[in-house]
Amino acid sequence: MFNNLLDSLNLSYVYAVIIVLAIGVVLGILLALANKYLKVEEDPHKEDILNMLPGANCGACGFPGCSGLAEAMAKKECSKAEACKVIRGEAKDKLQSYLDEM
Repeated sequence: MFNNLLDSLNLSYVYAVIIVLAIGVVLGILLALANKYLKVEEDPHKEDILNMLPGANCGACGFPGCSGLAEAMAKKECSKAEACKVIRGEAKDKLQSYLDEM
């Protein structure tokens, strides 16, 4: 029965499917290896600080948006919440206490 199925299909289609499947498997393995060995570790504090910032991305602090300021704060290059010109009130106090605890 399987031979009848292969006889009715053109073998070039079967070979094409097998080749595309093999290429997909090889590329999937390469992507998995690249993810494992080329992974870039980020400071976990950066994400916390970024969530506390207002997200205006205005650049008034002198950094390229809130993510640049968050990265500088995580690296302790900038340790004052006042660096963000947009943040006010309780959010500013919360950010400053987080920076002091780091």
